[in-house]
Amino acid sequence: MTRLSSPRLIVGMVCAILALLTLSLSSAQSEPATLRNPLTISGPDPWLTYYDGYYYLATTTGGSTLNMRRSPTLAGLKTASPIHIYQETDPSRCCNMWAPEFHLLEGPDGPRWYYYYSAGTSGTLDNQRTHVLESAGTDPMGPYSYKGRLFDPGMDTWAIDGSILQLNDALHFLFSSWVGPNQVLFIAPMSDPWTLNGPRVQIAAPEYDWEKSGLNVTEGPVALQHDGRTFIIYSGSFCATPDYALGMLTYNGGDPLDAASWVKSPEPLFQRSDANGVFGPGHNGFFKSPDGTEDWIVYHANDSEVGVCDDQRTTRVQKFTWNADGTPNFGVPVALDEAIAAPSGDTGIDPLPDITAGVTRLQGYGLDAFLRHVDEAVRLDFAPSPLQDSWFFIHPGLADDEAISIEAANRPGFFLRHQGMAVIFAPNDGSAEFAEAATWWRRPGLADDTWLSLEAFSQPGSFLGQRFGVTALAELATITSERARADATFLEVK
Repeated sequence: MTRLSSPRLIVGMVCAILALLTLSLSSAQSEPATLRNPLTISGPDPWLTYYDGYYYLATTTGGSTLNMRRSPTLAGLKTASPIHIYQETDPSRCCNMWAPEFHLLEGPDGPRWYYYYSAGTSGTLDNQRTHVLESAGTDPMGPYSYKGRLFDPGMDTWAIDGSILQLNDALHFLFSSWVGPNQVLFIAPMSDPWTLNGPRVQIAAPEYDWEKSGLNVTEGPVALQHDGRTFIIYSGSFCATPDYALGMLTYNGGDPLDAASWVKSPEPLFQRSDANGVFGPGHNGFFKSPDGTEDWIVYHANDSEVGVCDDQRTTRVQKFTWNADGTPNFGVPVALDEAIAAPSGDTGIDPLPDITAGVTRLQGYGLDAFLRHVDEAVRLDFAPSPLQDSWFFIHPGLADDEAISIEAANRPGFFLRHQGMAVIFAPNDGSAEFAEAATWWRRPGLADDTWLSLEAFSQPGSFLGQRFGVTALAELATITSERARADATFLEVK
């Protein structure tokens, strides 16, 4: 005869099992989350801040719009859609938007975000100047309004990479400009977050070999403060070379507007790692972990020695430490296949360990050709170069999440849209009209129903295809030939 277990024994066994499960779950939850670089396929000149429960990331767009990504986790920035926060139409400052930074500073109406960036005129890079936007409140996403241009009236010249230094209860502006054959670093006093109230002072120029690869350059100055000490971290050498690297100025006390108050380190602090496949690491920013216990650097780099100074540079991050003498130790740029622990207090899971796994290409039917963008134009190309111009992210439709929207992977915030019967890649301006024009229905392929055709959401019966040899919308009534049906049929290639 089998003896039944007593209720007390059963309860004890259940409690033991629950304790083991709790211990197992606790152990799993206590293990740090990990992620892998890069955070973006296209992300030069990154600026990243953790504020009020979210990470905010902005990078160079090179166009007429400014975008921002937001995510509660660092790894989540990989799949966060860039949100359009500002578009410029004034021809004197419309274009070539570079090097965004946003700082929470005290304004006349309380704390506001001030968004600094370089911009100029169309068709040339010779008119770059530094501009600033002001937020309406304390949300880093804005809305923003144009506040002004920062310049020294006595020397109103080409000036880029503006940044803020708060020191000795005063605001100072850091930037880079050309003096003869050298791109040098300057500091200037500020009366408020959008106004310089004194002449610029040169505090550094290229002097070491590592600052002179390609061109003589010192640029991208960023303040770094720790335990009462102040440093300026900057980028040296031409950005199109693999030798682009980070250097450091150390504040030794006295007047920050006196060049003698700054001492340059002779060696770079952060440079290429051939062993890790990282080239040209530079133009950086700094941010804290969610719990405030860790310091992190954000920077851009290339994964090839032949990488250039364009939008193929990717956004990367890693934790750094401090040396016994109080100086920063950035270490070596980590390889793209190295998993790194997420910032302390960040429990996010990397949605794209290999960021290219989220990329889609659109192949033309019966052709070894792929849809690509050439700036804003759209065409089929048998050999897209660079390849990344044919990489897209497929999102739920901006106007209807049962449809899709197609974003250029290396031009964040630029979506495939139609304007009448023309199709282009254009920046999302946040309007309902844009959302509808950038939304597409997946339909069975007109030439082969195992492939797909893309019907315009806001123009039913019009499909992405060809008209007069140009990629455009074509009305179904005109898609009668075998060639026309093939032109409107694509395959999503992962």
